[in-house]
Amino acid sequence: MSEGTVDQGESLEDVATFLSGVEAFRTLDRDQLSRVAASVTHRGLRAGEALIVEGGHPSTQLWVLRDGALDLLRRDHLVTVMTSGELLGYASLLTCTAPAFTVRARGECTLYCIPGDLGIELLSREDGVRWLATTQRDALLYAARSLSPLPEVQTLPVTSVVRGAPQLCDPEMTISEAAELMTAHGRSAILVRARDGLGIVTDVDLREKVVVGGVSRDAPVSAIMSAPVHTIRSDTLAAEASIAMLTLGVNHLPVLAHDGTVVGMVSAGDLMSLEARNPFALRRSLHRARDEDELVAAAGDIPKLFVDLLDARLDAPVLCRVLTILHDALTVRLLELAFERHGAPPVDYAWLVFGSAARHEITLASDQDNGLAYADTDDPAVNDYFRRVAEDVNGGLTRCGIEPDANSVLASAEWRRSLSGWKKIFSDCLEGDDLQRVLRASVCFDYRQAAGRLYVEQALTDVMREAPKHRQFLQWLSRLGSDLPPSIGGFRKKLDPLVDIKKGGLLPIQNLARYQALSRGITIQATLDRLAAVCDLDAGGAECGRTLRESYLTIKQLQLQHHADAVREGRPPDNTIDTRALRPITRANLQEALREIAAAQTRFPRLASGWRGL
Repeated sequence: MSEGTVDQGESLEDVATFLSGVEAFRTLDRDQLSRVAASVTHRGLRAGEALIVEGGHPSTQLWVLRDGALDLLRRDHLVTVMTSGELLGYASLLTCTAPAFTVRARGECTLYCIPGDLGIELLSREDGVRWLATTQRDALLYAARSLSPLPEVQTLPVTSVVRGAPQLCDPEMTISEAAELMTAHGRSAILVRARDGLGIVTDVDLREKVVVGGVSRDAPVSAIMSAPVHTIRSDTLAAEASIAMLTLGVNHLPVLAHDGTVVGMVSAGDLMSLEARNPFALRRSLHRARDEDELVAAAGDIPKLFVDLLDARLDAPVLCRVLTILHDALTVRLLELAFERHGAPPVDYAWLVFGSAARHEITLASDQDNGLAYADTDDPAVNDYFRRVAEDVNGGLTRCGIEPDANSVLASAEWRRSLSGWKKIFSDCLEGDDLQRVLRASVCFDYRQAAGRLYVEQALTDVMREAPKHRQFLQWLSRLGSDLPPSIGGFRKKLDPLVDIKKGGLLPIQNLARYQALSRGITIQATLDRLAAVCDLDAGGAECGRTLRESYLTIKQLQLQHHADAVREGRPPDNTIDTRALRPITRANLQEALREIAAAQTRFPRLASGWRGL
């Protein structure tokens, strides 16, 4: 069944009856349900087919899963499984922003499609707003990122820190009874057997919703539970559990066996108790530094922690996300210290990071690439204020071992302007018909807001999403992907003796992924996420996307190992590798990865017709 067809075996009454059981629509009367049912079209999905792609175009419809199961993925990692009766696409529909998740069919699925205008009308009702208030957690995705605990626990399954069987209750149990059960068993959370899966009530819910919020202790526990609940499998490592916990912005994760049975629950406290020294503790030290000197001292532990985590076999993407989180923590604390020095910001601002920091791909050899946006104002003193703040932050990051960008992509230089100014810069990049503007786009289109209350994402990302309409821009952008050769030469494409692993390996993939994503209107930043999204949208390019992902992981892991060796030897990390000193298997893997990049580049220009005439 394809989109727009009607299921011949299902009447409007059948559709209305099904919709009446959907939580967000339960208070609709029969006439309202009939109206919604009459608007519905059907959509079928095959196993593995994506309905919504993270970072893709904003949703223009509201989806209801009729039959089957869907995987909800963030950064290509499973968040939860969606089952019959669940709503999809509502956050992107209401905010007109790119989806924050990919939704992919586990098997054959059937969905109802409700037109966007009607979907907004339904969710704008009082009961719709109430439903949204209990389920919407997108703000946590902005604030939370990935961290991991110490390497000594890398080989331990999460079940090794689970304390006994989980506590479960029925949704009808009173809040008072649930609290007593938690207290009796010394637990900080209890799971609720909800109709559509698991719910959860934590000690934080009891404090904020009952003690402070005034919900009656005699009310059912379902009145304060959060649902659906993010879960992990029992074979997940303790390290991966804490990464998931911080990524999702939660403090508890139910642990499921392969058959879906709940076997326990792990909390942040359980993971923190494993070791005192870990990324959690280091981030806390950065946030609590009383002055810049203390911050610099705390930042000195980052290279040692990096080596520990690498030795513990943490994979490259996770390691880079850890470093990115710590980089953000340094930035936030330096901003706070600058505000103490210069006074509160006169207008709202956004501290922007570019390049590897934006893509969550920071390494020990990464430099500073940042900018600052501030609310539109006619007061020239505002720019001067933020210049002083930016100088303090850039100087502080330098003291912490993060060198300024060689091309002065810095908030203290020209990369500081009003939001209107930034929108113009982004628009000018798309209108460009020369390499210089496209090079600027390759920097500023890999952006992320790391701090501040001037939320710029929609304004700037909406401009980026127009890229497919700008043929000249895409033609130049394609050349960034195809014209930078990997570090192999000759007829047999053998490794060069000295390889700049960043310029001759990672950068070509990053450029290819950026073009592939922007040419399809995909606005996510991370290289692996871009390639995954392209695979979801374009079955024809899936094999090339998978090959480039594998090449990227091979090269990235080698880069990080090279940096760890430099730390152990007491020299500054760099990206130049002597391939003659590599083990034969490592050298062979690198050579194959670079050959795959070169092969992708030979196919790549054909994707941008007319590029040769430029």
